[in-house]
Amino acid sequence: MIGAKLSRWTMSYFAAALVSLLAGEVLMACGFGFPAAPVAAPDTLALVHLITVGWLSVAMSGALIQFVPVLTAATLYSERTPPFALALLVAGLASLVAGFLQLGGRVNSGLPLLTLAAIALGGGFALIVWNLAMTLWKARPLPPTARFVALGLACAGATVLLGMAFAIVLDGGPGSPAFVAVALPIHVVAGLGGWLTITAAGVSYRLLSMFMLAPDVDRARATTTLRWGAAAVSLTIAGGLAAVALHLPLEPVLAISLVIGLLAVALYGRDILTMYRTRKRKALELNGRMAAVAVANLAISAALSAGLALAGKLADGAGAIVFLLAFGWLSGLTLAKLYKIVAFLTWLECFGPVLGKMPTPRVQDLVSEASAGRWFVAFFAAVWFATGALLIESGLGFRIGAAGMTLATWAIIAELIKTRRLARLPRGANPMAAPHLLYSSAGTP
Repeated sequence: MIGAKLSRWTMSYFAAALVSLLAGEVLMACGFGFPAAPVAAPDTLALVHLITVGWLSVAMSGALIQFVPVLTAATLYSERTPPFALALLVAGLASLVAGFLQLGGRVNSGLPLLTLAAIALGGGFALIVWNLAMTLWKARPLPPTARFVALGLACAGATVLLGMAFAIVLDGGPGSPAFVAVALPIHVVAGLGGWLTITAAGVSYRLLSMFMLAPDVDRARATTTLRWGAAAVSLTIAGGLAAVALHLPLEPVLAISLVIGLLAVALYGRDILTMYRTRKRKALELNGRMAAVAVANLAISAALSAGLALAGKLADGAGAIVFLLAFGWLSGLTLAKLYKIVAFLTWLECFGPVLGKMPTPRVQDLVSEASAGRWFVAFFAAVWFATGALLIESGLGFRIGAAGMTLATWAIIAELIKTRRLARLPRGANPMAAPHLLYSSAGTP
């Protein structure tokens, strides 16, 4: 990335995402939403979208506007749209959460909040997808890692369109509420499995290779993994919508997709294990160790899904599986990578312009792994505790786990702020610039 242009707004995306994560964890610790309320209750829907849209999707979008140019060796198509997209996403998320609260009788504004949310979020994601898709288009032919992102963006489009349709129906617009209930699993798989997981897999290939000094994943292997992942989400979205339109049962489509998806997860795990085994940086940094834990959580989620499906209890354990995917896999991987990305981008901003001209500190000199490592361990332990509580249907246990996650997340955020403020910088190091907490210099180091 030396010589790559820094995205001015990536830090702003990360900050907005982390606020959403903390808010969601506090609500869970207070007993708001599932499991205290049903899965389809308005409170649960508000909480779920605070995490999936506000935390995971906003953080992913911020990372992509910085790293898609790295994946493709091309410049971002538009440097002007990211702040407008972020403003629309934040406004849309606020309207969406308020709309669900209004649906549950907690808010009475008289406004079509869900419809307004559909418009704002649709616009925000449209700007993100368009900007990244155009960047990918002009960089053809794409390497396998970038093709993962392209597939993820297609799934993001499907997820958002379904979500917009659901929001309009729930707001009293045209359409049948029965459609929302039946097609909801398609929306969930397209979002968690397609947009977030497939994109995270593609980005993780590149980031793990870059930060661990590992060889890039074998092109043929990555392509095979991508094809099976694409088959799983394509069958779910296209086959699922066809089944809904023809009034056919959705369960067979989801069952076949689950089998294909489990195979894709196994292939991805094989790829990542190979990268860890062939890395040149033998002493793993904290982000590499915690990313390995996150990938292990993905494997555990897959094994748990298979086991419950064979036992005929998949529906009973669906909440625990989704929770482990959202927090053990996606949130764990995102926090691990944010810990490295924030330090790396801060180092580029402060010392990149003078690299090779004067002594500069290492990226690792901007962080304290001993301090942060304890909180990452606490975060994953709390996630496992909360997952176990869901499996045994202990509401109190889940709230205790969520409280532990909240505390650990706040401590990790404090570490990120210290990194951004150069609080760990050794004495005598002279940065070229004092970085702003919420945005980066747009210069080219």
